[in-house]
Amino acid sequence: MAYATSDGRDSAPISTELAVKILVAGGFGVGKTTMVGAISEITPLRTEEQLTELSSSVDDLRGIEAKRTTTVALDFGRITINPRVILYLFGTPGQDRFWFLWPELSRGALGAVVLVDTRRLADSFAAVDYFESRRIPFVVAVNCFDGADRYAPEEIGAALGVPTHVPIMLCDARDRASCKEVLVCLFEYIMASTTGVRSLPM
Repeated sequence: MAYATSDGRDSAPISTELAVKILVAGGFGVGKTTMVGAISEITPLRTEEQLTELSSSVDDLRGIEAKRTTTVALDFGRITINPRVILYLFGTPGQDRFWFLWPELSRGALGAVVLVDTRRLADSFAAVDYFESRRIPFVVAVNCFDGADRYAPEEIGAALGVPTHVPIMLCDARDRASCKEVLVCLFEYIMASTTGVRSLPM
């Protein structure tokens, strides 16, 4: 089966021995759709809808007043690590009215990225609690929005109440190289902390 790449060309058929599922989660408007789109090798599947006046009474836009769309189900992207290993990215919806989708989206996930906006730090508590309660390994990636206050990773970890062994890093969800560093950090953390995962076939 051939797949379309981000530049519109068909890639060669892929024979996959290992499919890895990773979640990109966090609060409303933290940049999950942007991250999946920045690093996916295919045009990502998006389920975005326009924000309406009706949703403005439900969705808190403080700090993200320019936001015009929202994910209502999931974002989906793909990265080919090598012909044997395919990474599938699932971006979760951020609003609490869509949290009922999270159990299905997280089924079979190897790990997660919790994306954080320092202007709306409390919005990330739900994602942190979710993965901690289900023992799904995760890293915290602070999306450094223009004009947002900057804090040291240790300060952010203390504010979120995450264990000190959970990696926290700064990133730019618009930048492919920065997103790649986040995923590499996640896999290193998973391999260091999970008995059953020592390495990925390279």
